[in-house]
Amino acid sequence: MTEGAKDQKQNYSAENIQVLEGLEAVRKRPAMYIGDVGVRGLHHLVYEVVDNSIDEALAGYCKNIVVTIHTNNAITVEDDGRGIPTGMHPKEGKSALEVVMTVLHAGGKFDKDTYKVSGGLHGVGVSCVNALSTLMRSTVYREGKIWQQEFSCGKPLYDVKVVGESNKTGTTQYFEPDTSIFTHHEYKFDTLQARMRELSYLNRGINITLKDERPDESGNLREETFYSQGGLKEFVTFLDGTREKLLPEAIYVEGEKNGIPVEVAMTYNNGYTENLHSYVNNINTIEGGTHVAGFRRALTRTLKSYAEKEGLLKNVKVEISGDDFREGLTGVISVKVAEPQFEGQTKTKLGNSDVTGAVDQCVGDMLSNYLEENPREAKLIVQKVVLAATARAAARKAREMVQRKGAMSGSGLPGKLADCSETDPQKCEIYLVEGDSAGGTAKQGRDRNFQAILPLRGKILNVEKALEHKIYENEEVKNMFTALGVSIGTADDGKALNMEKLRYHKIIIMTDADVDGSHIRTLILTLFFRYMKELVEFGYIYIAQPPLYLVKKGKDEEYCWTEPQRDEAVNRLAKGGNPDSVNIQRYKGLGEMNAEQLWSTTMNPDTRTLKRVTLESAAEADHIFSMLMGDEVPPRREFIEANARYAKIDA
Repeated sequence: MTEGAKDQKQNYSAENIQVLEGLEAVRKRPAMYIGDVGVRGLHHLVYEVVDNSIDEALAGYCKNIVVTIHTNNAITVEDDGRGIPTGMHPKEGKSALEVVMTVLHAGGKFDKDTYKVSGGLHGVGVSCVNALSTLMRSTVYREGKIWQQEFSCGKPLYDVKVVGESNKTGTTQYFEPDTSIFTHHEYKFDTLQARMRELSYLNRGINITLKDERPDESGNLREETFYSQGGLKEFVTFLDGTREKLLPEAIYVEGEKNGIPVEVAMTYNNGYTENLHSYVNNINTIEGGTHVAGFRRALTRTLKSYAEKEGLLKNVKVEISGDDFREGLTGVISVKVAEPQFEGQTKTKLGNSDVTGAVDQCVGDMLSNYLEENPREAKLIVQKVVLAATARAAARKAREMVQRKGAMSGSGLPGKLADCSETDPQKCEIYLVEGDSAGGTAKQGRDRNFQAILPLRGKILNVEKALEHKIYENEEVKNMFTALGVSIGTADDGKALNMEKLRYHKIIIMTDADVDGSHIRTLILTLFFRYMKELVEFGYIYIAQPPLYLVKKGKDEEYCWTEPQRDEAVNRLAKGGNPDSVNIQRYKGLGEMNAEQLWSTTMNPDTRTLKRVTLESAAEADHIFSMLMGDEVPPRREFIEANARYAKIDA
């Protein structure tokens, strides 16, 4: 140990303990409070502010919420609730508005007489948004007056003051995110659109309007209003709109047990996957939890009891499990819990044990009545369950064959896999490469120490339209499962991916920059979303970004990934001369690059660009995948027609 290090160790005393006052802790460690400082964290700021307005709606005081994206990527959220109180706080000695805006864990949501339940995952709310904004303006309409206070980086610029008179009530929050903190500065309309739509379904009867003041390429301003009278029933219809229906109408369950409001909507389709989305106080619990366990328990018990009582299982030759009752199921569960306890990898798994029984009772009672009153639909569901059990038996045999084949062939790894020498999964990465030719180039260009290459022949199976046993019998899919080291098991709360033997923490999809490449990438992503979603949730899936252009003049050359980069490179290499002396090569396939080029542009960790695949809205992803990859053509055609103007055609 050096002398300097000794001195530092000896001088470690009370003076070294730094106390971060007010909201300084949020600015020091923002990711602890909002998840990250990238795209997700930036959008989370909006959700925290909107959650306050939703709390007013849940309490019965707010009917309209308007979210506006301004041209400078600032945000305004306005509602017609009661308005944040502006009087002096008895303990803090400052206005209640300033307390809400500048003190962590302050607000009406912690007083159960004000809000029985409230949204917001971390409970830090609008004060975090204030801390991470260079300017935040709070305008409150209440008591016949207009009150206002502004803040910068969480600190008030002046005391709350009256700036006018008005008979309306509500709160308007304007904020400009701190660009020195966030790595991404531009709000995505589609991301906010998905969340606002979700909130409108979860909180029926509320108008939520999203406006974008930034003109698109055609000069249009986007605006959309979300309103749902049917709530979860409409949500399920939306999610299942691109699938072939089994039931004419969704089943709806609403009730309250042990002081816990429970709302469930569900339906069945002719597909082969379970699409279950769960929420607690409007929070998407992507890891499930006790409410999901209660629903599944009730579903299995009630359906099995009805089927046995009606003699619908007497000739069935295979054993029926809980999974079989959920094949082709699309459902949404929403519960309101006064004191939710979250756990799990991403803190989005409900842990309250009393919720299991509440959901179990509600769903069991309502579903029993539905089955008795709708015998035709009940028979269709049971027939679907029996078919699922038969297919599951075949799928189990297919899975066993894959595992047995692996055990019999030594390491069990696919012959096409060029593995890496490193064995620590955290240091290893695997490239899923389109085609044997590009795979060969990638094998030559890689760093063998930590990079593995698995070439994929052509387009893999579309798992959205395939029976489960057909998926496991597919050679390319089998190779992926085997190479990754993962397997699908059956957990108590549904199918779960066994990741104990996962061999790589970076799984990189590398396809050509053309239409076929995009299709193959979508097929692979569909497989991950439907059968290996945990890999997406843990952030292990990436998309490689090979360059689109090589701009060259003489010995000078530059790789470019976008059209603006290409144009800048052309002007730079032309050096004020004629741009037409400059050569532009458009790469459409990975095979057009040699091993050295592929390494330097796409595979070298020091120079490459990777896009991490994240799951911002499971419900929206479910809808998009089923629409793009399912059997129904009209919804896909509508999507293409609506989004064709955003596509770019490059000659």
